[in-house]
Amino acid sequence: MTRMDLTLGLIAAVVLGITLCGCVERNLTVNTVPEGALVTLNDEEIGRAPVTTSFNWYGDYNVRISMPGYETLNTHRELKGPWYDSFPWDFIMNFLNPKRIVDKYEWTFELEPKKEIDREQLIESATELRDRL
Repeated sequence: MTRMDLTLGLIAAVVLGITLCGCVERNLTVNTVPEGALVTLNDEEIGRAPVTTSFNWYGDYNVRISMPGYETLNTHRELKGPWYDSFPWDFIMNFLNPKRIVDKYEWTFELEPKKEIDREQLIESATELRDRL
């Protein structure tokens, strides 16, 4: 075998490996009670709940959910990766496994009705704060 044959064989193996490799699809669905709240992940609006979005990385996400008549919810949630998303399993699952893998996650958030502030109580709190200063 010549050097050229080895080089062509290696290139063919790489191209074949890339075309036959599987992929990982990651989806996150966010539900709210009540439905229809605007969902924002890491300062990016993804839509009104229930909404499904794809994601590329696992980790901590800042979540903001807002809807007229309800308190805005600012929190965070962690998406933990599966066991096969760490080395060396990630290489095997992403490149050597010909099947498509779908990771699906679902979060549900319950919104609290907006609390009406009593005018008299607000004035009393402001007066107490002014007196303390």
